[in-house]
Amino acid sequence: MYDDTIAAIATPPGEGGVGIVRISGAAAGAVAARIFRPLRPGPLRPYRLRYGHVIDPASGATVDEVLVAYMRAPRSFTREDVVEISCHGGPQPLQATLSLALAAGARLARPGEFTLRAFLNGRIDLSQAEATLDVIRARTDAGLALAQAQLGGWLAREVRATRAALLECLAYVTVVVDFPEDEVEPQDLGPQLRAALARVEQLLAGAAQGIIYRQGARVAIVGRPNVGKSSLLNALLRVERAIVTPIPGTTRDTLEESANLAGIPVALIDTAGIHESTDPVEQLGIERARAALAGADLALLVLDAQQPLTPGDLAIAGLTLAKPTIVVWNKCDDPAQPLPSLAGLDHPQCRATVATSARSGAGVDALARAVAGALLGS
Repeated sequence: MYDDTIAAIATPPGEGGVGIVRISGAAAGAVAARIFRPLRPGPLRPYRLRYGHVIDPASGATVDEVLVAYMRAPRSFTREDVVEISCHGGPQPLQATLSLALAAGARLARPGEFTLRAFLNGRIDLSQAEATLDVIRARTDAGLALAQAQLGGWLAREVRATRAALLECLAYVTVVVDFPEDEVEPQDLGPQLRAALARVEQLLAGAAQGIIYRQGARVAIVGRPNVGKSSLLNALLRVERAIVTPIPGTTRDTLEESANLAGIPVALIDTAGIHESTDPVEQLGIERARAALAGADLALLVLDAQQPLTPGDLAIAGLTLAKPTIVVWNKCDDPAQPLPSLAGLDHPQCRATVATSARSGAGVDALARAVAGALLGS
């Protein structure tokens, strides 16, 4: 597919124990041979690690102590000859080794070009190419498992099976329409078509969930002042991130933190208590709270379980009507305490009602599961 040889640093920027320079193409072995001096002289052998040093051919100076792996086409990620040079993981040895590889005849790879070559050479299909990036960027165990399943070809197999079933139906219809004089045994295509449709709908539902696992979701924590929004944020994060005091209005700006809630990567947004205020600073915080709510995928409407519903609670609930919402009764520090009535709070998109105690941690895991269920539509 390509007649040139590419090279790039294959590990993330920064310092580490080991970093890798990858070379792919017909001349990968020749490029490596020009800059690598093995401890024991001899050519590189496929699928064997060789110990030695990267040498500057111009000066003979030693650049780094390395291990080199050679993978011969087509038994490599790109289905081309591939050499991976494992250097010390600092920027200087990696960049110096890459520069020598480029001077020895390789071209600097474009972003994603190794995966592109794997795709164009038939090593992976398009869904697996996408999954490669998803594996790299996975933020939770569940997201990683989903990406690994797609990388293993699960999605491609499902699509191929559905396509084959539809082509079979199409072939039958074509024969019946184009050759009416032939005796073709009647068939009821309904069950096959309904099964194919169900499979497509299942794949689409899975795709929506995949977006949540891949991109994450934004969850806004809203409510009146002093209902425990910041305490709830800290409980979900399991770390004291937000300042908490008994004084209403302590939070005057939005505070955003990443969290893993039951396998879903979310951005939790603590907001200022929404209420009528003449304080210009507090008003600005309330405006930002409204903006955070507008941009969220899910709202946590926090209520004080030690008080009955107030007009302020109902007013804030009104702001969440267009948003999937979980009602959170916070400050349930006494499990035997009955919850106040929700009469008057008629929310068309309420996904769950959860009782929590941010102080003791009771109900916090249940809330995390409720958030995951609401985001995944389960």
